[in-house]
Amino acid sequence: MRRTRIVTVLLALAAGLLAGSPPTALAAGAPEAAVAADTYTWKNARIDGGGFVPGIVFNRTEKGLAYARTDIGGAYRWQESSHTWTPLLDHVGWDDWGHTGVASIATDSVDPDRVYAAVGTYTNDWDPGDGAVLRSADRGATWAKTDLPFKLGGNMPGRGMGERLAVDPHDNDVLYLGAPSGHGLWRSTDAGVTWSEVTAFPNPGNYAQDPGDTSGYASDNQGITWVTFDESTGRAGTATGTVYVGVADKENAVYRSTDAGATWERVAGQPTGYLAHKGVLDAENGHLYLAYSDTGGPYDGGKGRLYRYTTATGTWTDISPVAEADTYFGFSGLTVDRQNPGTVMATAYSSWWPDTQIFRSTDSGANWTQAWEYTSYPTRENRYTMDVSSSPWLTWGANPAPPEQTPKLGWMTEALEIDPFDPDRMMYGTGATIYGTENLTNWDSGGKFAIEPMVRGLEETAVNDLVSPPSGAPLLSALGDVGGFRHTSLTEVPSMMFTSPNFTSSTSLDFAEAKPDVVVRSGNLDSGPHVAFSTDNGATWFGGADPAGVSGGGTVAAGADGGRFVWSPDGTGVHHTTGFGTSWQASSGIPAGAVVESDRVDPKTFYGFKSGKFYVSKDGGATFTASAATGLPAGDSVRFKAVPGRAGDVWLAGGAPDGPYGLWHSTDGGATFTKLPNVEAADTIGFGKAAPDASYQTLFTSAEIGGVRGIFRSTDAGASWTRVNDDAHQWGWTGAAITGDPRVYGRVYVATNGRGIVYGDTAGDGGTDPGPDPGPAGACEVTYTVTNQWPGGFQADVRLTNTGTAAWNGWSLDWTFAGGQRVSRMWNAEHTRSGTTVTAGNVGWNARVAPGASVGFGFTGEWSGANAAPTAFRMAGRSCATG
Repeated sequence: MRRTRIVTVLLALAAGLLAGSPPTALAAGAPEAAVAADTYTWKNARIDGGGFVPGIVFNRTEKGLAYARTDIGGAYRWQESSHTWTPLLDHVGWDDWGHTGVASIATDSVDPDRVYAAVGTYTNDWDPGDGAVLRSADRGATWAKTDLPFKLGGNMPGRGMGERLAVDPHDNDVLYLGAPSGHGLWRSTDAGVTWSEVTAFPNPGNYAQDPGDTSGYASDNQGITWVTFDESTGRAGTATGTVYVGVADKENAVYRSTDAGATWERVAGQPTGYLAHKGVLDAENGHLYLAYSDTGGPYDGGKGRLYRYTTATGTWTDISPVAEADTYFGFSGLTVDRQNPGTVMATAYSSWWPDTQIFRSTDSGANWTQAWEYTSYPTRENRYTMDVSSSPWLTWGANPAPPEQTPKLGWMTEALEIDPFDPDRMMYGTGATIYGTENLTNWDSGGKFAIEPMVRGLEETAVNDLVSPPSGAPLLSALGDVGGFRHTSLTEVPSMMFTSPNFTSSTSLDFAEAKPDVVVRSGNLDSGPHVAFSTDNGATWFGGADPAGVSGGGTVAAGADGGRFVWSPDGTGVHHTTGFGTSWQASSGIPAGAVVESDRVDPKTFYGFKSGKFYVSKDGGATFTASAATGLPAGDSVRFKAVPGRAGDVWLAGGAPDGPYGLWHSTDGGATFTKLPNVEAADTIGFGKAAPDASYQTLFTSAEIGGVRGIFRSTDAGASWTRVNDDAHQWGWTGAAITGDPRVYGRVYVATNGRGIVYGDTAGDGGTDPGPDPGPAGACEVTYTVTNQWPGGFQADVRLTNTGTAAWNGWSLDWTFAGGQRVSRMWNAEHTRSGTTVTAGNVGWNARVAPGASVGFGFTGEWSGANAAPTAFRMAGRSCATG
């Protein structure tokens, strides 16, 4: 599951990030002309996770304060009260889209209100802008920025090493930043406002994953990878004396300064042949722990070691938990229990098969135990339990043979942290989520510790396409890495991504306008079909057959009646079929690589676009004819759609700064197009329910209008536009897809490149979710019964009765455990947890509860001390009677 996400359209749109410019607050410039605006509420369609989390950082002086960084989806702050994450970089705009990639994050233990982020996505020309250091004095609520004279690589190889950014624990005006690409070590002495290179530092690194890569992606020098302070060598108000720095150099991986950074030397006696992914210091015992791998990660790694360096004597000790001959992975995740400093943990981050491994020592690395071990191959015994009911798609719908299990413990596990205030809490990042536990020390007593996702609020999918059918589920998505989802409710995590087949990335999605249960998607897959069909609105799928030469998903379109499909896959030309893709015929008159779409009324009419030319087929995609329309964008960064209910009504968005760029409209099936004069640039187009006083569908676009980049709405066929987002809600690059909702006026779904699916509602609409409704508050009665109990565990049944006079079309019940009990697994309901509060909601089949009727569900859980029944139950915040 090697998942690399890059922006699919390499933008040359940035106005230019001024390297070395004065620090500025992050605010948009003044618009060229007044643009109407509407107030919207913005949320994520919940998926919970979906991407790589390479870094988790806890504050060392304030309990419950932690941050997570993602490779392309921004940074987040942990909310202890709700056990959720809050996004911090949604203000990053179109021109600075690369600043949604976070190369490192640092929290200030002297002043916990301060937090810093080193941002930038790519060090090669995929990202046209330089990196920056963002600084906040209010825990990420607002930011100021200092541009850097070089790029940073939040989504580059080696991004799981770190942290590259660090705050001096004694003089918090001093920060260090390790740079990639040979730019060395940098320091700030004014709390991140200005930066200068530490010219005395002797080694900028020399390791590249693949020096021969001509794209500059894998051939970049991974540079300075981490900075660690020895807090025992300083006092409050003065710079820490001893600082360790990790360098991407297999022969010279660790350096030290003992005079607050004035001079540096290679640490003597260090191991060679490896890269030091992490350096974590236990100052109480005088031990610097180092996790080594023979590559920079996050996907690769064949050999690795763990070492302990005794700072007082300079002694190096190999404390690896397994012999080098038995490693087929590198070590990366590394953490020390600050309450019990002799306890250290590490991960085998690149153990893809059968699973990742986590190691734990309680005696400073002298002895180790493993999260799982073989009893007799292929049978394994786990020291943990896993409950992914809050994110059930993490099983991937798999049924692997032993020794693999589902869900997996993880992969790409480079972030691993024990809460410095709570030895029982540990979090670790994977390629898809953040997992955690709150009873970690069960490991040491021979019991099992419970792992579950700790990721709610952190949304990190890259979105390639979105559709909102007029009936069935309100939203279907095509996503990078995790394929895509059918959202029957926007506020609940779907039970599973699209499977059968399970594309590694879905590239295109469409439904039959007159028959919305018929859906088609295309995508990428190492082995198997690249196109799939559904006849039940995306609930279940079956694969089609590939024409010869297909190498990737490309774009796909469904005829209005669901009887014909046109597909433009990667690797071969455009093809068409009747039925469900058991055989395909080559289309003529249209070039390979064209983007294809369907007319939403005429089932035989399909459209295509390639390199400035618009193409039309009237025979179900068998033959295409080039339109005579001129003046269209010359490049291939174009998206277009036909309007539902209006034959031949087509809108086209796209372009480039050095040519035609904007929004075009055709009412004659693409024979002619008219460019809208009031849109300077546009990249997407979508349609939603018409306004109450309008007959034409509402238009939505990600565009530049009146000199302002944003998300815009038009209720008068493009004659006028209203901006619906604001400067606090920009989400970087939003150029992949957009759609309105045909059932809810004003609702818009926006594709982001790393912040998941964002949807907005007008403030007057209230953000109503067409999914499950909590039902009439207070008209309920609950019976709670413990049906079985054993040491440390129990089983309970809950019966919920509708005592009102109206039927429920969805329900949600919550309660609080007074004895610290925890739900492990629930059936006939979906559940989430926030602290000691549990919320159980209906599944699809038991949403409707008639007056006087009941619905039941059950669960197993853990308990210690007492297992008292909850005393109060609530629906929509109001109490239910108890029976």
